[in-house]
Amino acid sequence: MLAVYFDQPGGPENLYVKEVPKPHPGRGEVLIKVSTSALNRIDLFQRSGKYPFPKGANDILGLEAAGLVAGFGSGCKEYVTVPEGHLMPIPNGMTFVQAVAIPEAWLTAFQLLHFVGKVQSGQTVLIHAGASGVGTATIQLTRLAKAISIVTAGTQEKLQLAAKLGAAAGFNYKEEDFRERVLEFTNGSGVDVILDCIGGSYWEKNLNCLSTDGQWIVYGLLGGGEVHGDLLARLRSKRGSLLTSLLRSREKEAKKLVKAFTEKVLPYFSQDRSPHVQPIIDSVYPLHRIVEAHRTMEENKNLGKIIIEMPPSS
Repeated sequence: MLAVYFDQPGGPENLYVKEVPKPHPGRGEVLIKVSTSALNRIDLFQRSGKYPFPKGANDILGLEAAGLVAGFGSGCKEYVTVPEGHLMPIPNGMTFVQAVAIPEAWLTAFQLLHFVGKVQSGQTVLIHAGASGVGTATIQLTRLAKAISIVTAGTQEKLQLAAKLGAAAGFNYKEEDFRERVLEFTNGSGVDVILDCIGGSYWEKNLNCLSTDGQWIVYGLLGGGEVHGDLLARLRSKRGSLLTSLLRSREKEAKKLVKAFTEKVLPYFSQDRSPHVQPIIDSVYPLHRIVEAHRTMEENKNLGKIIIEMPPSS
């Protein structure tokens, strides 16, 4: 089969496609013939040597796929290599290109909102990187939860997309101080939940935006991991909670997460369902243009997911 590889950490130019042996499903695993995959920030970190592959994982880039069942190992109850419990059925009427935009972004957003943040109806949620795959999913899930979303993004086009998906307000972090605008929007009370993929460089602004008894959830460190200042004292003064999350290390909880998402959210992807949710796709690249796809994400040009389409013979 074909797979994307790199021989040494570095830039997108180090990526290439090569033939590798087809994997064999073990007990409780399912073999899927991949039609589409999708890029995630973690792919860029792994390619550049900033995020080691988890113990036991293979060294092929990629976290999600859509395709057809090609085989299965012993112990499976259904045709669906991935653990059987990590699979979801493709919603009726969806293409592989659309379906592959769901798993990583939507499961991450669902986990952050409901498993970690336990968001409640009427609460206000601040979502950084509002036009990313996770961001666009979180806006829609916040709407389903009857909560209110505020986003930050770097262009007017991204803010317009967020508003179209249901964000109540959006602020351009390059042109304005989002903490001032968030406090203005909330009449000075701040937000109940912050979903933060930036980390260190936003810590002070996030604390200013946080309401009393609010929850600040860090799930990414695009702005670094170092904090210089009185973080703990200021967090304590607001009785705030600082929580962290890393989806890929939650193997034991993955089956529970996938099951809950499949039952509670997946039906809303059907066209005849109201309210309706949808994965947001920025672009589709054939596998041989993987370098270009990585550069697009690295330059923050994408609105929604970047999809990788496999050649028919792979």
